Amino acid sequence: MRLESIRKQFGDTPVLNNVNLDIREGELVTLLGPSGCGKSTLLRCIAGLTDLDGGHIFLDSKDIVNLPPRSREIGMVFQSYALFPNLSVSENIEYGMKMRGASKEARRKRSAELLELIDLGEKRDAYPQQLSGGQQQRVALARSLAVKPKVLLLDEPLSALDAKIRKNLRSEIREIQKKFNITTIFVTHDQEEALTLSDRVCLMNKGSIVQQGTPEELYTTPRTEFVAQFMGSYNVLTRPEVLQLFGKANGDGDSFAIRPEALLLVGADTLSEASREDKQIVEGTVHSISTLGNIIRYTIDAAGVRLIVDALNDGRSLRIREQSLVNLALDRSQLLQLEKEGV
Repeated sequence: MRLESIRKQFGDTPVLNNVNLDIREGELVTLLGPSGCGKSTLLRCIAGLTDLDGGHIFLDSKDIVNLPPRSREIGMVFQSYALFPNLSVSENIEYGMKMRGASKEARRKRSAELLELIDLGEKRDAYPQQLSGGQQQRVALARSLAVKPKVLLLDEPLSALDAKIRKNLRSEIREIQKKFNITTIFVTHDQEEALTLSDRVCLMNKGSIVQQGTPEELYTTPRTEFVAQFMGSYNVLTRPEVLQLFGKANGDGDSFAIRPEALLLVGADTLSEASREDKQIVEGTVHSISTLGNIIRYTIDAAGVRLIVDALNDGRSLRIREQSLVNLALDRSQLLQLEKEGV
């Protein structure tokens, strides 16, 4: 699939600004970004549910912009599931095939295959209101796959589920996507979801794709302050702050970033070792401490700069309390120079 110069505005408000994107066959691409950045509107434009103001959408080299949704060979799963409450699970899955004139035997065979795939065979005669949220979402996914679409669109399909179910279901979605080798576009505002699921992540802001790449590329090499702040708890520093901490800066930029896990807390017993490794040692005061599961997050004031420092919660971490003095080992090689927004 190829998107060329996609434009859309509602009234006088631009929503999509000349979006260009190539998606390879079998690839799972995630559109990531804050609310209002245009990611769901772009998905609806691809599906044919929202008209474009300009641009082209090519599927297998054919421009599908003027085709109605039912003729685009695209399946879509919505956040709200959108199951028919008066139809059973199997009837919901077969609905699209029935509308396309598939025989009863073909519908039942395909439905049985998909029910086994989503592990809901025993629920074939149940109705949506008798299912959990996670089960309903799996049925919605199976219904979209039943018509064998060339492209599958997923619009924040997990956001209404609780954390545990969401994690399990995103793994299932990835396994199903790989099994069918189906080209998939996934929309989310959740950074962890995007990093876990995707072959490629496209980060959007104000109607444009501001950076794209593999999950590792986006997390480790953000190009701008917006990307650094959205893709994690990066410490975004001004040039004067960098000079206060490191003594000198890499490059001549005005804005820099460093990951919280790249700042190391060192005890008295390892202080000399850190110094020998050519790390900059600065003293700081612990402002706050938060336990985030396997990570302990410290907010530390050092050299007049407030920093976020992440340490593994492995039982061997330094026993530190708020307002205590600590030593930080800073590695200037981990400092990234950021581009100006829009450059």
